[in-house]
Amino acid sequence: MELDQITYNIIGAAMKVHNTLGNGFQEVIYQRCLAIELNKAGLEYNREQEHTIFYEGVDVGSRRADFVVENQVVVELKAVITLEDVHLAQAKNYVVAYDFDVGLLINFGATSLQYKKLFNSKRNPVNPKASKSRF
Repeated sequence: MELDQITYNIIGAAMKVHNTLGNGFQEVIYQRCLAIELNKAGLEYNREQEHTIFYEGVDVGSRRADFVVENQVVVELKAVITLEDVHLAQAKNYVVAYDFDVGLLINFGATSLQYKKLFNSKRNPVNPKASKSRF
């Protein structure tokens, strides 16, 4: 399955959960419900998959991703009223540290589902010529 299709299916599953439950539950409740919807969508995943974090080749600890879907997309869930920069930074760090091309940050805590698709800048470098402003 293509990466775009995987992320599309994950977001669709999250929308189903949010439309059914609304906001106001703890993150773990959304995590369990999303697992049900990912199963229905036929997506393979691991919940709370532990990954080792390395610093200059040295094992400095581990972190757990909420989901790793199809062994291609790391998914971080939140259940907060407003996403903060720290949540985005955490999700971006997971994408880079786990060495995936793409990640999703999904927030069930707002009145409407919020999600952000994140890219690994170390695997998908930005074209410096395209990113420069021309005035």
